[in-house]
Amino acid sequence: MSYTLYSHKGSGGFVIEAALTLAQAPHSVVEIDTRGGEQFSDEFRAINPWKQVPALKLPDGSIMTESAAMVIHLAAALPDAKLAPVPGTAQHAAFLRWIIFMTINIYESDLRVYYPARYTDEMNGREGVKRAGMDHFRRGLQTMEDLLESGPYILGETFSLADIYLAMVYVWYPEEIDLPRLHALKKHIARHPVIGPVWQRHFGSQ
Repeated sequence: MSYTLYSHKGSGGFVIEAALTLAQAPHSVVEIDTRGGEQFSDEFRAINPWKQVPALKLPDGSIMTESAAMVIHLAAALPDAKLAPVPGTAQHAAFLRWIIFMTINIYESDLRVYYPARYTDEMNGREGVKRAGMDHFRRGLQTMEDLLESGPYILGETFSLADIYLAMVYVWYPEEIDLPRLHALKKHIARHPVIGPVWQRHFGSQ
C-alpha cells in the first residue's frame, strides 16, 4: 500500500513529498499542470472539489487536502520517522502551534500576494490586497525569524516537519528580505542528504 501525492513543483506539495521521503514511505507523485488549468478538470475536481494542490491519496484510498492537515497526519501515521514530537507533549503542542500559525498567517498571505483576485471582486482593489498580503507575509516571517533565536530549529534543537514547512513558505516570499536565521534554515534543508534532492526539484537553486 502506498500514498499518491497530487502536486505541482514549487507548491505546498513540497513539504508533503519531503515528509514521505524522510519516512521512506512508498509513494508516487502525480504532477498536476496548474498553469495549464488541469486542476479545473473533472478528473481532478473528483479528487479535490476545491481544485487546488496538494492532495494526498492515503493507502486506504481516502483523500486528504490541506497541507497542514497532511503534515500533522503523516507525523502521526509514520511515527518511526520522528517527523514531529510525540503527541501530548509540550513540544508537540509547540509543533501544532507553529504549523497552524504558518498556515493561517504566512501561507495565506502568499495566496493574497499571488492570487489577489480571490479576495476582491473589484479590479482596482487587487493592488491593495497584494500590499496588505505582503505586509502580513513579511511580519509572519519576522515572527519566525525571532523564534529561531532560541535554536536553529522551531523546536530549539529538535528538527521537525515544521522546519521544512517554514523553509517552503520562506522561499515563496517574492522580494529580498534580511532574515539570516531563516536563510540558514533554508540552506540546511536545501543541502539535506535525504530531502535536498526534493528541494532541488521543487525550487532549484533558491
